[in-house]
Amino acid sequence: MTNQFQNIGAWQKAHGFVLLVYRATKSFPDFEKFGLGSQFQRAAVSIPANIAEGYKKLSRADKLRFYNIAQGSLEECRYYIILSKDLGYIDEKGYNQLAVSVEETSKLLNAYCKGVVDNNFGNPL
Repeated sequence: MTNQFQNIGAWQKAHGFVLLVYRATKSFPDFEKFGLGSQFQRAAVSIPANIAEGYKKLSRADKLRFYNIAQGSLEECRYYIILSKDLGYIDEKGYNQLAVSVEETSKLLNAYCKGVVDNNFGNPL
């Protein structure tokens, strides 16, 4: 059991994904600064932020609500990765890097949620 959200593998992977998103969106066209780039960044940041917030919630239902919000933001990012590639804002290498990272984050987050459901895992008390 961990006593800090930073020690959760899903949070660590999500944080790494955010860093990749910021690097990728840095090269988006200027007119996307307040469009897709900003939306992509906000959705990405929502993933580890909601994991962190859910970590300190006392009830299993509260924890899972925040983790589910993180899962929703993750799926939103999965679409932004596809859209960014289709618009030519990221190349094949960037696409693959983001797609692998979001998939790894998804697997860890899903496993963490399952642990909370099955074992009350992740309870900070």
